[in-house]
Amino acid sequence: MYSIQVESRFSSSHYLNEYEGDCARLHGHNWRVVVEVRGDHLTSNGMLIDFTILKSALDGIAHEFDHTVINDHEHFKTNGINPTAETLARYFHQRLESTVHPHRIHAVSVYETDDTVASYLPHER
Repeated sequence: MYSIQVESRFSSSHYLNEYEGDCARLHGHNWRVVVEVRGDHLTSNGMLIDFTILKSALDGIAHEFDHTVINDHEHFKTNGINPTAETLARYFHQRLESTVHPHRIHAVSVYETDDTVASYLPHER
């Protein structure tokens, strides 16, 4: 089994719905997103997936959120999704799935701060 990771960063704000506490008010974070891809087979040139391709896809999604209010992003607003670190991790996974095919995303981890992180592990039950 092989594994690679890439990460991206962005700055944005959000507020949490149905939450009692400071995070119910608009506040910002310097987010960090780490994506781990796993697979059994390498390409003919010895790569699981080209870092450049995965990093570019991840950066493109992160750019959608940079200097925005995440609550106003179409995915979260239209679907009534509370923009928690957990739901952001799932969103990044959904958007990146086609980029890594036929391999699989093992985990997407979203850091709100240096020491608070939520991960989405799609294949864990």
